[in-house]
Amino acid sequence: MSERITGHTLLVSLIATPIRHSLSPTMWNEAFAKNGMDYAYLAFEVGNEELADAVQGIRALKIQGSNVSMPNKQAILPLLDELSPAAKLVGAVNTVVNVNETGHLVGHVTDGTGAMRALASEGIDIKDRIVTMTGCGGAGTAIAIQAALDGVKELRIFNRDDEFYANGEETVRKILEHTDTKATLHHLEDQEAFKQSIAESSVYIDATSVGMKPQEDLSLITDPAVIRPDLAIMDVVYAPAETKLLKFARENGATIAFNGLKMMLFQGAEAFHLITGEEMPIEHVESVLFK
Repeated sequence: MSERITGHTLLVSLIATPIRHSLSPTMWNEAFAKNGMDYAYLAFEVGNEELADAVQGIRALKIQGSNVSMPNKQAILPLLDELSPAAKLVGAVNTVVNVNETGHLVGHVTDGTGAMRALASEGIDIKDRIVTMTGCGGAGTAIAIQAALDGVKELRIFNRDDEFYANGEETVRKILEHTDTKATLHHLEDQEAFKQSIAESSVYIDATSVGMKPQEDLSLITDPAVIRPDLAIMDVVYAPAETKLLKFARENGATIAFNGLKMMLFQGAEAFHLITGEEMPIEHVESVLFK
C-alpha cells in the first residue's frame, strides 16, 4: 500500500459502525491495484453522532465518495444534496458520490442494482416478467424498488406478519405510485397463495435471512412441486454458499439457482463505477476474497 500512496492519491471512504469486519477495504483496494488506479479506500468508525461531521469532512477533504453502512444508511439522507430515484424510493443510501469534488453529494443505493445485475449475469431479464419475492427488510426493499424501476411486470411480495410487514406496505405503495409495475403484498403464512404465486412466476427471490445462522437448516420453500426447471431462484444469502433453499431447489430440478455472492460483488462494482467512473475487475476481486 505504501508504494501506491502518492501526493496525488484520491480517497474513497466507508462510514459505519462496527466496521472493522468489513470486506470492502480489501475489495476496493485490490480493485484499485489491479486497475492501476491512484486511489485508496479507508474505513472510518462513524455512527449517527459523528455522521454530520463526517459528511462535512467528505466535502472539506474532497473525498471522491463514500460507502455507507449501518447505522447511517437512513440517517445520512438529510445531510446530502441530492438522491438518486432509487434512493428516494428506498429511503436509504449505501453510496455517496462527491460530484467532481465540488462538495455536491449525491446519494445512491446499489443493493437493488446489484441484484438485477446478478440476475442478468445468469441470463435472466426481469422486464415484463412476474417475480415472487420474500422479505421486506433493507435488502428486500432495495431489490423490489429496483425491479420495479427496471420494468418488472408484476411483483408479488410475501412476508411474515412481523415488524417488517408495514415496511412492505409502504414499499408497495411507492411502487404503485411511481412505477408501472403491479405490486402486491401477501402474508407468508398463506402457503397456498405463496405456492400459486411461484407457479405463475419466472423468478423467485429470497431476500430474507432464512438460511443463515441460526436458521441454516430452514427453507421457505419445502414443497418439491414448487420447483421447475424454468424457475430462476436467487437467495441473497451467500454464507453458507449453498443454503437449504438452494440445495433443495437443485435436488428437485432447478437449473438456475444461485446465492447472493454475485449480488454483493455487483453492488460493490456499481458503487465503484459511480464513484470512480471505472469498472471494477470483478473476477479478480472474487478470486481474492473467496480463494
